[in-house]
Amino acid sequence: MARLQLRNLEKDYGSFRAVHGINLDVEDGEFMVLVGPSGCAKSTTLRMIAGLERITGGEILIGGELVNDKTPGDRGISMVFQNYALYPHMKVRKNLSFSMRLKRRPATEIAEATQHVSGLLEIDPLLDRLPKQLSGGQAQRVAVGRALIKKPQVFLFDEPLSNLDAKLRASMRVRITDLHKRLKAEGQQATVIYVTHDQTEAMTMGDRICVMKDGHIMQVADPVTLYNRPANTFVAGFIGSPEMNFLDGELVGESSIRTADQTVELGEDFASRLSGNSRRAVTLGIRPQHLRLAAAETPATLKGKLNHIEFMGHEVYLYVDIGPKRLIAVVPSAAYDRSALRDDWVWLSPDPRGVHLFDRQTGENISLAV
Repeated sequence: MARLQLRNLEKDYGSFRAVHGINLDVEDGEFMVLVGPSGCAKSTTLRMIAGLERITGGEILIGGELVNDKTPGDRGISMVFQNYALYPHMKVRKNLSFSMRLKRRPATEIAEATQHVSGLLEIDPLLDRLPKQLSGGQAQRVAVGRALIKKPQVFLFDEPLSNLDAKLRASMRVRITDLHKRLKAEGQQATVIYVTHDQTEAMTMGDRICVMKDGHIMQVADPVTLYNRPANTFVAGFIGSPEMNFLDGELVGESSIRTADQTVELGEDFASRLSGNSRRAVTLGIRPQHLRLAAAETPATLKGKLNHIEFMGHEVYLYVDIGPKRLIAVVPSAAYDRSALRDDWVWLSPDPRGVHLFDRQTGENISLAV
């Protein structure tokens, strides 16, 4: 079993606490992504799991075994770094097999394992090249292969795609997730912990995602749940592109929100999601994709001034000023009235199914029952 458990994990640097007693269970064979902005301690957490950072408090268990005091080489882990960390004087073949040669494994076993891994990653033609003769994507595949050949219990990836261009990142995302599926199909239940600051990587790769902020875990869930049912304003604003729109307002009655000197009616279905809520001061959250252009003003619309238009091909981004706040609406190109110009007044209709209300003081989502 390669289940990973973090129990009240803490990390201090002098008087500064970087990780605040976090708890996380990663199941055997699961692909878990740690995501968050720079400085949220996701890489610090990964390095503690790897044994490269000494923990201040708490426990790390791999396969049910406490590894707090074990060296990195004795933890059953392999790590892929952001800068690839290949040995520049060794050809790809020797880079791949270095850990096996270090353990003095038989030559036939080394050759067989090298051939198997190079086939999985489609790097057979590269085996006799030096790292300096590789492209970024090729070097990254070699780095993954060097980790893979050890047959670890847990794979650790520390922002492995950040040095690649956008097109290559998309390709490598697919390669890594496909590799994980193939390993599971072969009976190797390798658990993956993948660190990134890119929410697109997190959403497309992870079985589950752990969103972190300032050394705290904000929410752990699958990608669909994170997007549709964010636990708080931080998760709601971090997950999704363009990010969620927020408007401070007051809850009026059961189903209306007063914001920016306007009142928008969200209907009975929305009111049922707020059953038992007594909080009046709220933050309304609505994703750009859940705002529609309306032909005229109704009780269910917000009036604003069109500030900027971005044509994205199949979609149009509309930047609309509603009071002091600027909202983004993403509408299909076919639904966009091209006669609308900058500084025109427009009406936006929120889809009530995509509206979230957050407690203005705590940031907690109080409309989760969807």
